[in-house]
Amino acid sequence: MNAKNRQVVEEFRANGGVVTVRPPNGPILLLHTVGAKSGRHLVTPLIYRADGNAYVVLASMGGWRRNPAWYHNLASNPDVLVEVGPEQFRVTAAIVEGEERDRLFALHVEAYPQFDYYQRKTSRRIPVIVLRPRPASDST
Repeated sequence: MNAKNRQVVEEFRANGGVVTVRPPNGPILLLHTVGAKSGRHLVTPLIYRADGNAYVVLASMGGWRRNPAWYHNLASNPDVLVEVGPEQFRVTAAIVEGEERDRLFALHVEAYPQFDYYQRKTSRRIPVIVLRPRPASDST
């Protein structure tokens, strides 16, 4: 984890999910994944947008030419843990495509315009991921 992300994670946990350091410029959740290659436990702070009871995140990596490592980790293991505010819970990640991807991307850009810049900066199509809470009785 780089120093900036470490600072965001520390502030998030110290303040019940509130992050004032900029960037990021939006609400943050902490995504816990297992490295697809390394097997290590990783924590990544991400800007999210609520969509009903789900959370939408974009694998923008600031408009870099490739997808971030956490995206590949989710593709390998979509059942993960997130921290939102003071709560931790299990979610299942779904990479959305087509019209649903475009709709959610547009809503994300409307809320957080920096993602439009990221998309224009790269030739890849930035993936949109929906994180849906798993039932409390689902312990797998």
